[in-house]
Amino acid sequence: MFHRTRFHRLLAGAAAVATGLSLAACSAGGGADGGDGSGGGAPAAEQALTVAPGTFPVALDPHQWSAEAAVIGPIQHVMETLVARDGDGFAPLLASSWENPDETTWVFHMNPDATFSDGTPVTAEDARASVQRLVDIGGSMAPLFALVETIEATDEATLTLTTSQPLGTMLNTMSLVFVGQASAMDSEDYWRAPVGSGRFTVSEYLPDERLTLTRNDDYWGATLPALDTLTFTNIPEEAARISALSTGEIDLMTGIGADSVPELQGMDGIVYDEVPSYTYQLLWFNASREPFTDPRVRQAMWHAVDIEQIVSDLFGTQATVAQAPIPQPVFGAPQLEPYSYDPDLARELLAEAGYPDGFSTSLQWSDAGGEGSRSLAQAFISAWAEIGVTVEPLAKERAVWLEDLNNLNWDMNLQGNTVATGDADYTLGRLYLCEANRMGYCNPELDALLNEAKASLDQDVRADLYAQAAQIIWDDAVGIFPMDMTSTSAYSERVEGVTIDPGGRTSYADVVITE
Repeated sequence: MFHRTRFHRLLAGAAAVATGLSLAACSAGGGADGGDGSGGGAPAAEQALTVAPGTFPVALDPHQWSAEAAVIGPIQHVMETLVARDGDGFAPLLASSWENPDETTWVFHMNPDATFSDGTPVTAEDARASVQRLVDIGGSMAPLFALVETIEATDEATLTLTTSQPLGTMLNTMSLVFVGQASAMDSEDYWRAPVGSGRFTVSEYLPDERLTLTRNDDYWGATLPALDTLTFTNIPEEAARISALSTGEIDLMTGIGADSVPELQGMDGIVYDEVPSYTYQLLWFNASREPFTDPRVRQAMWHAVDIEQIVSDLFGTQATVAQAPIPQPVFGAPQLEPYSYDPDLARELLAEAGYPDGFSTSLQWSDAGGEGSRSLAQAFISAWAEIGVTVEPLAKERAVWLEDLNNLNWDMNLQGNTVATGDADYTLGRLYLCEANRMGYCNPELDALLNEAKASLDQDVRADLYAQAAQIIWDDAVGIFPMDMTSTSAYSERVEGVTIDPGGRTSYADVVITE
C-alpha cells in the first residue's frame, strides 16, 4: 500500500509558500516537483485537473467578492494583478516596475508585453478602472483604499495613485486587485466569463455546479501551464468529496475535517498535505445590538467557553488556540494571553451588566462550513446554556449568510476568515475601523492606531502598532477568537507541483499530471 503524508508545523513553512497567490503566473509550467518534493513522474498524455474545493465560488467577480478566497482562488488563474507577492516582498506582474517618488505618490508602469486572452493590450486605464470599480462597489477590501485620493491613468502605460498620507501597505493591497477590461467590466455578462490576462480562460461556468478553465495558449508570459484544463466542481459534502477522490472522479480536494485525516492518510495513492496558514475561526458579536453593546457581556461569553478543550476535541492537529485576533504566521500578530475558562466569572459579568438570569439570542453561520462549523457552533451554544444564555442556531445558505453578514442582520456570527496578504493591515485595518462597520463596534483609539500603522513605512513601528490594536480588540472582546487553522489538501499521487497557499488561495498553474 502506498500513501504519503506531509505535516509542516514550522511557521517558516507559511512564508515559504506565500508566493502561491499570483506569482505562480510568472513561474515555469512543467516539470515541477510533487507534493512531497519527490517528483520525477512522466507527464500523462491528458493534462486535466479536477478540484473539489471545500467552498465553491459564488461568482467570478473578484471586485464584488474581493475578500472571498473561494472566488479569488479560481479567478487568479484567469485574471492577474499589477504586482505579486514574493516571500516577504513583491515581484512584477502586469506592472513591470513601480516607484514611490514621494511619500504620497505611487506610480506603476504597465508591462508593455501584457495582453488579455483576446489579444488586446493591458493598459493603465484597465488597471485604473479595476481599482476604481473595487472601491466604488464598497465591498470588503474598499477600506484598504480609504487613504487613496486619486487613481489616474496618466498615460496609456502609467497608473498613478495619490494618497492623503503615506501608505505603507500599498503593494500588499495592489497584489489583490485583479485587472479586467475597462471597456467591458460594467456588463454583468462580462463576469459570467471574464476575459483576463492569465494563463487560463473561462470555458464554462455553471453556478453551484462547475467551473472549467482552459489553458490560454496565447498567454503573454514566459511559460504556459502544463494543464490543458482545470475544473472546479461543487461537491458540498466532505464525505462525497473523499469518495470522489478515492474513485478518481476528482484529483484534489480541500475543506478537510480533522475526523477525516486518518482515512485520507490511509488511502492508497493519496497525498494528505497540511501547512500553517493565515486562516482562523472567529465569532463576532454585533456590538450595535443589545446586549452586546456592553463589553462585559461579550467578555462573559468568552469566559464561558473552554476554548482549549474545544479546539483539541474538534480539530486536533488542524488548529491551535489563538493568541491574537489574527493568526500567528501573519505579520503584526502579537502573542496575547488567552481568556481563561471561568463560568463563574462569566455569570458575575452578566450580572454586573444587568443580566443575572441570562438572555436569549442567536448565532448564525454558513452551511458551507460543513461539520466543523456546526460542531463548533454547537459546542459554544452548549457552553453558553450553562450560564443561562439561550442561543438559537441559524445555519444559512452561503449567499444568504454573506448578505446578512454585510447588512449586520445577525446577533452573533461564526465564520472562518483569511488574512490574504499575510499582513495585519488586511484584516485589522480593513474590518475594525469605525467606517467599515462590520460588527457594529467603533473605537476612535483603535482607529488612530490602525491608521497610523497603515501610513508607516517602518515595519518595526507597524508591528508595534498592530500589537497595541490587537490588544484593544482582544480586551474589548469584539469577538471570540478561538483558533488558528492549518491549510489542508488531499490529492492523487499523480498530481505533481501542488504548493498550498497559506491564504487559502492555492494556484494550480504549475501542476503536472503524471502517469
